Amino acid sequence: MIIGKYINLETLQKILFNNEKIIISDECIQEVDKSFNFLKSFSSDKVIYGINTGFGPMAQYRIEDESLIELQYNIIRSHSTGAGKPLPPLYAKAAMIARLYTFLQAKSGVHIELVKLLENFINLNISPYIPEHGSVGASGDLVQLAHIALTLIGEGEVFYQEQLQPAAQVLLKNHLKPFSIHLREGLSVTNGTSVMTGIGIVNLIYARQLLNWSICASVMMNEIAASYDDFTSQPLNNAKHHNGQKKIAEAMRIWMADSNCMRQRENELYDRKHEEKIFEHKVQPYYSLRCTPQILGPIYDTLMNTEEVLINEINSVCDNPIVDPETQNVYHGGNFHGDYVSFEMDKLKIAITKLTMLSERQLNYLFHDRINGILPPFVNLGVLGLNYGLQASQFTATSTTAECQTLSNPMYVHSIPNNNDNQDIVSMGTNSALIAKTVIENSYQVMSILFMSLAQAVDYLKIQNNLSTESHRVYNEIRDFFPVFIKDTPKYKEIETMIKYLKNKKFKL
Repeated sequence: MIIGKYINLETLQKILFNNEKIIISDECIQEVDKSFNFLKSFSSDKVIYGINTGFGPMAQYRIEDESLIELQYNIIRSHSTGAGKPLPPLYAKAAMIARLYTFLQAKSGVHIELVKLLENFINLNISPYIPEHGSVGASGDLVQLAHIALTLIGEGEVFYQEQLQPAAQVLLKNHLKPFSIHLREGLSVTNGTSVMTGIGIVNLIYARQLLNWSICASVMMNEIAASYDDFTSQPLNNAKHHNGQKKIAEAMRIWMADSNCMRQRENELYDRKHEEKIFEHKVQPYYSLRCTPQILGPIYDTLMNTEEVLINEINSVCDNPIVDPETQNVYHGGNFHGDYVSFEMDKLKIAITKLTMLSERQLNYLFHDRINGILPPFVNLGVLGLNYGLQASQFTATSTTAECQTLSNPMYVHSIPNNNDNQDIVSMGTNSALIAKTVIENSYQVMSILFMSLAQAVDYLKIQNNLSTESHRVYNEIRDFFPVFIKDTPKYKEIETMIKYLKNKKFKL
């Protein structure tokens, strides 16, 4: 696909998950070239940060002309100091896309050679080895971006065809040349919010999928419980003026529209005079069933805001200084500061933690026979006492949910000054994005156990044919790879298979 200066979430998803190839438009190439040529002319007799000065607190030191190229290589090599496990290739690819889009705004003064090489890395799925730890998210993701830059100059390592290989060898295999330093390419690659933004984009895509699954699970929970359907009604939810709540209620109404499991209050409780002292069926179910529009609504609103912030960020210029051919000037400031992304990732992880807590409570409802009153303990389809069903899986779900709760403490307010106090207030944006990534992965683990339990509950009650069309389709898809079980068997592989299904299923509510 031909790409321009703006990208949306749908296009990002195609590039990241469908392996769509990109071609940078001629117009973008021309604008990048114009920015480079302006900077080359403008900088010839001026003091400009990062071109003829040192970096960070060393900016007060002028660099001699004969050392300008060496200066750019030095920032790449000196800042390749990350630690910890490597960022998975999907997230590294997203970071490169984010970096490319900063350059396509044509305000960085980089040579088109760098832009074209990034395009090739993305299209060929060449993923730089980027250690997770190293960024305070203030002068951007200096360390992680330096690891990307290191591979673009033919050094360091990359993941290519599922193997970690020397970058120089992979470039040679693909007939690619390392990029050359022309003016400020070393600083331009390393300076900005692209890693936290790239991680954030993947987080958002996976979080949206989790929200869809939580809506589906919440409908199936209420079908299993044979709940009254008015908790999703339009008059009820429109009486509260929150867009997310109304959207969730509407999605649930559509999902359960043809279900034969749901009850209508007007047909059972409003139809005649009732004189029973105790009602056999619950007049109102537990909150984890009844309050799902109110619980998932704020999560929906948060994800919508996260999308706006991340799409704004990826289509922005996030390095420093800013090269502006239109005003014939170079501006120094702090567009590399990651506070927008950091704050949003904290909000996202809190939202997904609450979604995970809902899943865990719904799981507890299914497992607790004295609460649901209709299922055996732990949806155990075998001999009680001899067999254990999914009993032990609750330990996994509970402990994982607890970890999410602990991880939900914000990074945004954990600024620690560093860099000789040049960076005296920082965003910790990449830490925030990485912790949100862990929370999302945890949530898929809990959700997988919930769906295993839902399938078992449907089989015990024999309500397959009474489910809504959409619930029945999900039930059948799950049973294709997770058959009903009675005897006890290890479940860790089934959990992993379920996670893959939940991540990869294509649907939109």
